[in-house]
Amino acid sequence: MTIESFHCSMCGRRIKVQNRVDMPVLDPNTGFAICKNCIKNIYHWIEDEESKRGRSVKRGFNATLGSLLEKNKPHVIKAYLDQFIIMQERAKKILSVAAYNHYKRMKYELDNRGSDDEIEKSNVIILGPTGCGKTAMLSHLSKLLDIPFAVTDASSLTEAGFVGADVEVAVRNLYYAAGKDIEKTEHGIIYLDEFDKIARKSGENNSITADPGHEGVQQGLLKMLEGSFVEFTERGQRKHPEAPTIKVNTKNILFIVGGAFVGIEKIVEKRVKKGDTAIGFGSEVPSKEDTDKKFNELIHQVRPEDLMKYGIIPEIIGRLPVICTLETLDEDALLRILTEPKNAPVKQYEKLLAMDNVKLEFEEAALRQVAKMAIERKTGARSLKGIIEDVMLEVMFDIPKTNEPRRVVITEACIKGDEKPQIFPLDEEINLSKESA
Repeated sequence: MTIESFHCSMCGRRIKVQNRVDMPVLDPNTGFAICKNCIKNIYHWIEDEESKRGRSVKRGFNATLGSLLEKNKPHVIKAYLDQFIIMQERAKKILSVAAYNHYKRMKYELDNRGSDDEIEKSNVIILGPTGCGKTAMLSHLSKLLDIPFAVTDASSLTEAGFVGADVEVAVRNLYYAAGKDIEKTEHGIIYLDEFDKIARKSGENNSITADPGHEGVQQGLLKMLEGSFVEFTERGQRKHPEAPTIKVNTKNILFIVGGAFVGIEKIVEKRVKKGDTAIGFGSEVPSKEDTDKKFNELIHQVRPEDLMKYGIIPEIIGRLPVICTLETLDEDALLRILTEPKNAPVKQYEKLLAMDNVKLEFEEAALRQVAKMAIERKTGARSLKGIIEDVMLEVMFDIPKTNEPRRVVITEACIKGDEKPQIFPLDEEINLSKESA
């Protein structure tokens, strides 16, 4: 319930006082009042002026920059990502260097305040098929660096004036991921997923669906990517002139935009193609392995002009100087993902069943069948856990009925749906190999 209201003498905004945090600095004799937003702005202005004179004192995140850089050299970052991400060696190196250079840039500006020298921010655009590890790689990177990380679906953003989410929502999501700490927010990572979905219709990626200002969304992101103050309201609050806002500087936020960019390999192929391609009755139909190999070769050759043809405006591309590309995962790679990473799906289910005194075993043929089914679904590593979950449902339902030591073996037939997983006593010898017909 509102106790009392005032008008800020500086910005003119009406201040609704609901608690002590909202209480303005007030002179009862003259009626002069300053709201908390204006106090914050004055404080930041004084801090900037002090820093220009070389009198600023390191505090908060800035005080930890030196140790963060010392502990997270590019080779250390990549070694950490290797524990969770299979293949994608080139992408892991690119992201490791990009993250290290981003925070090194902040350290340089902190040590050279007042100087005209400035290192431009190197935001990243990441391309790769669905389920190849884009989001997982960035999530693990943020955990290593211990910084806030937020994912925003770029396809949900709309140009101002359309019904939908404004571009400021991306910064607001990071603000909540940082626990409403503005300083942490200003040094986090924002990942704009499905960025290819906001390509303008004038590009080669034409769409017959409605285009709610997709080019306008890209224009709206320009200042944010480069570095500017972004104002937004709290979640659940309607945007209006008197609504209290939160102001965040995006200068030191690392922006990474990504998507599948379906069909961009065809644009690259047109650019690099030499000679005529054989067509007609005499041409060879490429196999799935040949198609994936060709895609992996072409995706690493993506250049800014290819992205422009796809429908990304030149101004955005100029603010995304680092291009990171990921490859299609083949059957062998998916098989490794099932078992090798620290958080591999098989290891997760082994730990879950071990809590019920059960030993879980997968036959290699069963794991390979899971990989084959994931490829058929065309969803990459994203569907691996879902396939295993379907097979394990009945087992996980029955297991908690007793706490006796038991053993479960998953065979290829179980994955195909021809048999149900069976539960055996732990000390019983199991021979599930089928005799040849």
